Amino acid sequence: MMSLHRSIKTIGLAIAILGILFVASATSASAQSSRNKKAPPKPVTSKLPESVRDGKPAEIKVAKVRVPRVEIAASAAMLDGLVEQKLLSESITPGDLASDEKFLRRIYLDVAGRIPTLKEATEFLESKDDDRREKLIDQLLGSPDYVSNFYNFWADTLRLIDRPQPNIVVDPYNGYVKQCIAENKPYDKWVYEMLTADGKVWDNPATGYQLRDEGMPLPYVDNTVRIFLGTQIGCAQCHDHPFDVWTQHEFYKLAAFTAGTRTRIMRGDPGFEKGNPAQALIQKAREHFPNGRVPGEFQRLAQANTYMVREVKADLRLPHDYAYSDAKPKDKVEPAVLWGEIPSSASNSSPREQFAAWVTDASNPFFSKMIVNRIWQRLLGVGLVEPVDDFNEDNPCVNEPLMEFLQQEMVRRDFDLKEFTRMVLYSQTYQREAFDYDITDGEPYYFPGPTVRRMTAEQVWDSILTLAAPNPMPFQRPTAEDMRDIMDVDFGTMTFERMLQRVERFGDTYFSRGYQRELRQHAYKGIVLCRASELPSPLPGDHFLRQFGQGDREVINGSQSEATVPQILSMFNGAITHVMLEPGSALVDNVLKLNKPADQMDAIFVSILAREPKPADRVVAAKEFSQQQYDTVALGNIAWALLNTREFLFIQ
Repeated sequence: MMSLHRSIKTIGLAIAILGILFVASATSASAQSSRNKKAPPKPVTSKLPESVRDGKPAEIKVAKVRVPRVEIAASAAMLDGLVEQKLLSESITPGDLASDEKFLRRIYLDVAGRIPTLKEATEFLESKDDDRREKLIDQLLGSPDYVSNFYNFWADTLRLIDRPQPNIVVDPYNGYVKQCIAENKPYDKWVYEMLTADGKVWDNPATGYQLRDEGMPLPYVDNTVRIFLGTQIGCAQCHDHPFDVWTQHEFYKLAAFTAGTRTRIMRGDPGFEKGNPAQALIQKAREHFPNGRVPGEFQRLAQANTYMVREVKADLRLPHDYAYSDAKPKDKVEPAVLWGEIPSSASNSSPREQFAAWVTDASNPFFSKMIVNRIWQRLLGVGLVEPVDDFNEDNPCVNEPLMEFLQQEMVRRDFDLKEFTRMVLYSQTYQREAFDYDITDGEPYYFPGPTVRRMTAEQVWDSILTLAAPNPMPFQRPTAEDMRDIMDVDFGTMTFERMLQRVERFGDTYFSRGYQRELRQHAYKGIVLCRASELPSPLPGDHFLRQFGQGDREVINGSQSEATVPQILSMFNGAITHVMLEPGSALVDNVLKLNKPADQMDAIFVSILAREPKPADRVVAAKEFSQQQYDTVALGNIAWALLNTREFLFIQ
């Protein structure tokens, strides 16, 4: 990892030019050091919004772990045995257990999505409990941080964005995904709900999954099979798959299950008699508003209420240019699954319900394999199958007995993702020293320990926020319950006058203008200070999160981890990294509570790297103190240097 000395030397010029200071109180004990240095500048008023300094954190009810610890530990031991058997067969020695410092930082980043606070790190590192690691795992899995972190994971997988099309409102769906994580809804039930939900999104927020691909019925099937079954059949939309077994006819047979899904209101619905009622309201608004200019919030509220998911009887036919001998162009397609069969419990259900039952059935091996592989990759850095969502003969599993055991555990625990994750975290495999591994080398990885990984964009953001904001979650994204009374329009009974009143409330709350105004209450230099999970998405391309690789959510798992020049500039001079040195930041407050410069330096190291400085670090830091007029400037430079090390940006 990059040394402290190299980091200070690298960014020293930038710090000097920018004049960045670790602003301290005039009564700081460091100003009274034996070297009789000049008093630092008088304090300035904090630029941090009050909500992130002193506000109350948004409340999130989170399900706690429920299985006895000894039972999870036994499963983790079986997991370790299967890993070690494979390592032995490959003549590979497992790594040593990671130190408490490395484990602490790793578990916070992997479960909470952020580094630990100074208080959290100190309490763990000073603990003498033999089961301190298991206690911390259980605590974090039951925390709001877990919800925030795993929301980011699913947002990248499910392509969660706030506006998939101009007039579709899916905020309730995004809130629903977060709520499913918070209450630890069984994964099979959660997926089944998304695949079968009917109604408007604020009445049944799971419909947002269907609305994400509104107007694209074939890509919807492709995305669903890839996300939940790890099978890529997209090429077969247009022709027989050139590199796999799937034919175009098979793709259409599967798509026939969902061919009857409709996402718009239809003639016969309330208010829809002679014409589209939303257009009728908008036309009346043109007569009402000056120059016929209908406000955006009026149009969006009216149009959003035209989206409603339901299932009707409908046939699917092959395309007009179908070119294979097993059928003719425009032939009617009978629904059929790709493998296995429809569960008998769903034999009398609608086609869409049959499709959902097949996807989520415990006996469907790819459903359990896919989620096991996703979580394994998230925590260990590499999947048992790579690419993580492409199960085929060309991508073999590196440890079949382990995969089979993990599948069985997932099914045995009724698709309880939290308890499955807990088992992996308890394992020595997860808790060992991390190894460097480059998947592009083409060599299989057998898991002598997890791999060294760069933080995700969200983990970097939320970690810096942990250093900066005493309250890093001053608000949370809206839910269906929040929005229903404002958003729901009954076209059968809604008068124009009442519509105007509803539009005014919408404009002040969830329409972009009013919503952005609310978010700006929590902003520093235009940057909203809140966990990544609560911010609108996709964010603008120049936002810190996007610069660090957060995807635009147009493709499944579209995030990136490659280093770029904008990332370096953001770390050197981005608004978010300035926040940690502002008066009132968590880092500044914690450091200035201490009297001795040596203790202050220790606090900075533990806050940023979750470890105390090594002897070599202390030598470099002492030199930095000797070269600065104020102790507080030296402390600020050290903090800035540590933030710009690879040790900070990587999960070891």
